[in-house]
Amino acid sequence: MEKRQLGRSGLRVSRMALGTMSWGGETDADEAASQLVAFVDAGGTLVDTADIYAEGECERILGGLLADLVPREDVVIATKAVARRTDGPFGGGASRGALLSALDGSLRRLGVDHIDLWQLHAWDDTVPLAETLSALDYAVTSGKVRYVGVSNYSGWQLATAAASSTLPLVSVQAEYSLVERGVEREVVPAALHHGVGLLPWAPLGRGVLTGKYRTGTPADSRGASPTYAGYVEQHRTDRAARIVEAVSTAADGLGTSPLAVALAWVRDRPGVVAPVVGARDTGQLTGSLAAEEIVLPNAIKAALDDVSAIEFGYPERWPR
Repeated sequence: MEKRQLGRSGLRVSRMALGTMSWGGETDADEAASQLVAFVDAGGTLVDTADIYAEGECERILGGLLADLVPREDVVIATKAVARRTDGPFGGGASRGALLSALDGSLRRLGVDHIDLWQLHAWDDTVPLAETLSALDYAVTSGKVRYVGVSNYSGWQLATAAASSTLPLVSVQAEYSLVERGVEREVVPAALHHGVGLLPWAPLGRGVLTGKYRTGTPADSRGASPTYAGYVEQHRTDRAARIVEAVSTAADGLGTSPLAVALAWVRDRPGVVAPVVGARDTGQLTGSLAAEEIVLPNAIKAALDDVSAIEFGYPERWPR
């Protein structure tokens, strides 16, 4: 798998990341092991998790696999700190105390002495930004973390944090796909300007872009799950249906899957380093890994750009 620099840093990662949000829930430890082996065997290196996934069980599963199955030095461990708001003395959220406690918890569950990429899961406007950034600075200077990034930041939040931090922010995670291109208005320009690598989550439009919902809702899909139905439903719109048809037409012409086309499109967008691809089982992951072989012709990229285009106006496109 091709490698890319993550932002303006010396860290090189695979241009696809393995997302693990389902581990410890829909995906048990044995299936997680199969996924990790398949990903690493395909040349993947970047594995993304978070302290909130399955109440920490996801990190524990990953830590156990690193000890027994895949050499620690073969993967780039990326995790995120949610630091839930509490009534305790540190207040939770993105306070220094809460973040550093969250970091220690992640290190303990992962069973490692450092995290390669530590990311703030969300902006917290109840805590001074300087305090939040001081936690990142300590995490790196103490040796517990190698690189830092953010997740789900708006354009102005990303730009403010990048300009204020004493350390370079190397990554920003954001939802980005053919059916969700809103980040192109401000997040992508801010990331490009500040040298921050973009790690798209839900690059398959929460599963909609695979085409599985074209004629209904499969019983074994997330769209049929009481837990995830609302999550998927956001992208089951008339606009999304038109995009899915275009993706399916492109896939037929290229002799590949809609999944591979949708993933290749977002993978090669400006500023993107590695889409974060999650899967319930190894079969789903294998389909995503096949996208590594796909190079979309310019004509197909242009057609997909057109059918999925979003509206730009003032001030993103000014002067005109």
